[in-house]
Amino acid sequence: MIRKKIVSVLVAAALVAGMGLQVNVTAKADDLQDAQNKASQQQSQIDAAQAEKDKLASQLEGIVSDMEKTQADIEKKQEEIVKKSDELDAARIDENNQYESMKLRIQYMYENGNGQFLETLLESKSIAEFLSNAEYINQISEYDRNMLVEFQNIVDKVEKQQEELEKENAELEEMQTNLQNQQTELQTLIDTKSAEIASLKSELSETNAKISQLQAAAAEQARLQQEANNNNNNVNNGPVDDYTPSGGTGRLQNPCPAAYISSEFGGRNSPGGIGSTNHKGRDYAAASGTPIYAAASGTVTTVAYNSARGNYVIINHGDGLSTLYQHCSAIYVSAGQSVSAGKNIAAVGSTGISTGAHLHFEVHVNGTPVDPRLYL
Repeated sequence: MIRKKIVSVLVAAALVAGMGLQVNVTAKADDLQDAQNKASQQQSQIDAAQAEKDKLASQLEGIVSDMEKTQADIEKKQEEIVKKSDELDAARIDENNQYESMKLRIQYMYENGNGQFLETLLESKSIAEFLSNAEYINQISEYDRNMLVEFQNIVDKVEKQQEELEKENAELEEMQTNLQNQQTELQTLIDTKSAEIASLKSELSETNAKISQLQAAAAEQARLQQEANNNNNNVNNGPVDDYTPSGGTGRLQNPCPAAYISSEFGGRNSPGGIGSTNHKGRDYAAASGTPIYAAASGTVTTVAYNSARGNYVIINHGDGLSTLYQHCSAIYVSAGQSVSAGKNIAAVGSTGISTGAHLHFEVHVNGTPVDPRLYL
C-alpha cells in the first residue's frame, strides 16, 4: 500500500513535469512552424523577384542586340553618306570643268570677233542664267549645252541622294537614342530588383538563424523530455496493478486516469503544425511511462509500430467495437492475448508523430472512428 502511494506521488510529479515540457514543446513547435512558414514565404518572394529580374535581363539583352545592329546600320549609312559626298564633289568638279571649258571656247569666239555675245554671257550671275542667255547664242554648240545640263542634273541628283541618306541616318540615330533610353530604364529596374533580392535574402538569413535557434531549443527540450522519461521509467519500468474504475455507466472506461484530456474528437487546430486538424480520437496528456489501461475486456488483435502511430495496440471488444492506443513508450501485451477491463496494457510515450508524451485513444465501430465520449 505504501509502495503504491510512493509510486503515485512520483508518477504525479513526473506528470506535472511532463505536462510542463509538453506545453513548452508545443509552443516551440508553433514558433518553429511559424518561422519555417515565414522562410518559405520569403524564399517564394526571392524566387519571384529573381524570375522578374531574369525577365528584365532577357529584355535588356534584346535591347543591346538591337543597339548593336542599329549602330552597324548607322556606320554603314555614314559610309554611304561619305561616298555620296565624294560623288557630289566629283559631279560639281565635272560641272565646273564643263563650264570653264565653255568659257574658254566663248573667249576664243570673242577673240575672233564675237564680243557682244561674250559680254552677255559673262554678265550672267549663275549657271541657270548663263544657260538662259546661251539659248540666244547660236555660236555655242549643242554639245556644250547638253553636257553642261547633264552635269548639273547629276549634281542635283547626287544632292537629293545625299539628303535622303542624311535623313535616314538621322532616323537611325534617333532610334539608337530611344534604345539607349530603354537600356537605361531596364538597367535601373534590374538594379532595383537586385537590391530587393539582396534585402529578401538578408531577411531569409535572419529567419534561418531563428529557425536554427528554435531547432536547438527543441533539441534541448527533447533532451529534457528524455531525462524526464528516464526518471519516470526508473519509477515505473513495467506494468503496474490493473485499474478498477469507480462508478460510470459507459461501456468503456477511462484508459488513462492519471492524465488530463488535451484534445477531443473532431475538428481542431493542428498541434505544432504536424497534427491532424480532423482529430479521430481523444488525447490524454501525461508523463512518459504513465500506465495505459484496457478500456474494456477483449482480445488484443494488433501490437505494432509505424512512423505515424509509433508503438500502438488494438483491442477487439466484440460486436464491431474496438479501441486503439497510440504513441506508447512500452507495451505489456501481445497479439492474441485476452485482456480484462482495467488491464495495464502499455505506458504513455511520444513515439511516432507526436508533439509530446500523450495517449492518442480511438474508438472504432465497424472500423470507423467515432467520438469516444459516446462510450466512456
